[in-house]
Amino acid sequence: MPRLGLLPATRLANLVSGFAISAWAPLIPHVQQGIGLSSGALGLTLLAFGAGSMATMPVAGGIVGRIGCRRLFALSGLLIVLTLPCLALMRSAPALAVGLFIFGSGLGLISCARNLHGLATERALQRRLMSGFHGFYSVGCVLGAGTMSVLMGLGMPPLGAISIVAFVILICVGLATPAITSEHMGSGPAYAMPKGVVLVIGLLCFIVFMAEGSVLDWSAILLTGHFRLDAARAGLGYVAFATMMTAGRLSGDRLVHRFGDRAMLTLGPLLAAAGFVIAVLPSHWTLAVAGFALVGAGCANIVPLLYSAVGRQTVMPSNLALTAAGSIGFAGVLTGPAAIGFIAQWSSLTISFLILAALVGLVARVTPGVLNAK
Repeated sequence: MPRLGLLPATRLANLVSGFAISAWAPLIPHVQQGIGLSSGALGLTLLAFGAGSMATMPVAGGIVGRIGCRRLFALSGLLIVLTLPCLALMRSAPALAVGLFIFGSGLGLISCARNLHGLATERALQRRLMSGFHGFYSVGCVLGAGTMSVLMGLGMPPLGAISIVAFVILICVGLATPAITSEHMGSGPAYAMPKGVVLVIGLLCFIVFMAEGSVLDWSAILLTGHFRLDAARAGLGYVAFATMMTAGRLSGDRLVHRFGDRAMLTLGPLLAAAGFVIAVLPSHWTLAVAGFALVGAGCANIVPLLYSAVGRQTVMPSNLALTAAGSIGFAGVLTGPAAIGFIAQWSSLTISFLILAALVGLVARVTPGVLNAK
């Protein structure tokens, strides 16, 4: 295979991670129908995916300390390639849960490998690049879901479509792997409890991931419930959010170079907080969609810049620090939307989004201290 340069390989590593995770989404209705799962049973089974990621992400830093990013990236990519087609073959809920746990484990490991390699790339090139890397992850999400939808829309069976996707992932992993850093990036225990600035960064990531997950799960509910929008247009809120987040990340490195980390980590959360407030104003649904677009633009570069800050701190080795902070952040994706649902049941969805606005606004207040900490 041809050898890619450092920057193209890092972008491809992030793209293939998003491509893999989103390719599973169009398969869900087919798997549900094939097994005969109710919506509730499917929801419980899907928890296995998050459990797999949460089980491996905290220890990924320790693994990198022993075998290096390159081997972890290649092995986790191979695990994903082998698991994806199997998901289309599952004919029982327990088997699907096991498959999703393994799939989630592979994605958790490859996510940590790509982010640690991203930190190494930033150090090697002495440039802020993490926002752009995460932008390619977002592009991969669009391409993965789009590829599966097109293939199945052309009449290809789900197993054939996901097998083609898995083959594409295998090629991309093979192309990127030689340029992934072989550096072990520190040593130490398999997992270390986050402390100091690393713990603060993890909690900030938790808030931002919680906000992102809540838009995914609840924006359509807001549009249909508050504005009586029909189901065909209910997804426009998330489309606006995802589009602006992708655009914001792809342009993020240039913005950081021009305005600096501090300005981006202050204005971004404030913009997202304003977006949540605008989204719940009792006016018109188009303004709500615009509000979710602002949330996407504001959140776009917060986590990438916080990950870069993890790479610069000296409290913990970067391999252990990033996986610890990332694990706390990822917990926000799993628990945040559920918490929003409980708050909405207790009060209203408007109150839930306003609480999110306050929490995201708090990120703007805390991040200057994070940038100053070592």
